[in-house]
Amino acid sequence: MDSQRLDKFLWFARIVKTRGQAQELAEKGRLRLAGRVVDRAHAPVRVGDVLSFARHGKVRVLKIEALPARRGPPVEARAHYCELTSEGGEA
Repeated sequence: MDSQRLDKFLWFARIVKTRGQAQELAEKGRLRLAGRVVDRAHAPVRVGDVLSFARHGKVRVLKIEALPARRGPPVEARAHYCELTSEGGEA
């Protein structure tokens, strides 16, 4: 597969706890994909895309490394993206 729905990626990669939370985050326009505001949960994401969003008072910037096929354990989920933000929460 060369792309995946944004909400499925966020849920499979364990960035959010439920797919409903992923859909809400996307539809409220709180995510940026390659610098552009996303307001659709079904927006496609691809390997190499950069996601940025605020969550729990911190801005996170993630680069998609692989598209997960399932919602696996946390160690497996973290292998699908790399964090581009520093420990302080700033890019």
